Formats: sequence, C-alpha cells, structure tokens
Amino acid sequence: MTGARAAGSDDGQPPEATKTTQECKDGKVWDEKKKECVDPQKSGFNDDQLYRAARELAYAGQYDNAIRVLRLARNQDDPRILNYLGFANRKAGNVEIGMSYYRKALAKDANYLLARSYYGQGLLLQGDVEGARAQLVEIRDRGGRDTYAYSSLYDALKGSATY
Repeated sequence: MTGARAAGSDDGQPPEATKTTQECKDGKVWDEKKKECVDPQKSGFNDDQLYRAARELAYAGQYDNAIRVLRLARNQDDPRILNYLGFANRKAGNVEIGMSYYRKALAKDANYLLARSYYGQGLLLQGDVEGARAQLVEIRDRGGRDTYAYSSLYDALKGSATY
C-alpha cells in the first residue's frame, strides 16, 4: 500500500490471545524468557514488547492495564504508543483524552491509517459524522481502501460496532 503506514504487524485486527490475557492477572504480562507472568514495570521489556502486550490487553477490554503498560514505553512519541493510548482511553470512557492521543499520533505520522480509523470512530462517538467521513476519505486517498482501517470505519459509519 503506497504511502500508507502499516504500523508493524498492526493491521488493526484484534491480536491473537497469548498468556498475557489467558493466564496473567492483575495487570501482569507474560514474559516469554522467564515463562511466567511479570509486573510490566519490572519486566525490562523494550517498547515493541510493551506495545504488543498493551495492544493485547486493550483488545481484551483491560483498558486501564493497557494504559499502564503503554506509559512504560521509553518513546512516548511513537505513533503506535500514542494510537493505543487513544484507543484504551476512548474505550475506557475517557473520550476526549483518547482523541487528543489520536491527534498526536496523526501529527507524528499522517499516514497512520489505523489511527485515522480509530479517530474517525471517536468522532462518530462524539456525533461528528462529517468528521468521521472525512477520515474515511483520508484513509482511502492515502491508499488504504482495502484495509481493515477503512472497512472498520466504513462499518461504523453504517451503524455497526466500533473498535
């Protein structure tokens, strides 16, 4: 997809559940090296590992735990970190905080299609249908017509569930 950001392996599809959400409790995350659940603050995980764990927690509905893990990332300006801070906050009911994170993610990477999709879904939640449609057009115009980001925002505009 030309010009469009494919944020690592993050195509927006919910991640496969791992032991982080299957076995770990109380905001702990699975450490593959240690083969146990660990406190993310003491894990020594790099930003990619923290991002993957937080993304999984967010999709599992553990929004506060996802936010705690994301705040441990060294690079708080990483658009992926900003996007999922937006996602977790929006889903936790902190819509305006979430929207501010999406705007920051898009300021860092205007081609981050998933951030555009989630931002559009947040706009819908706030009653801004035209703003959401504008994000759908941006996704399409940035080469994302055949992506999950486009289809999920398109479905949300038609009244289907949002993510």
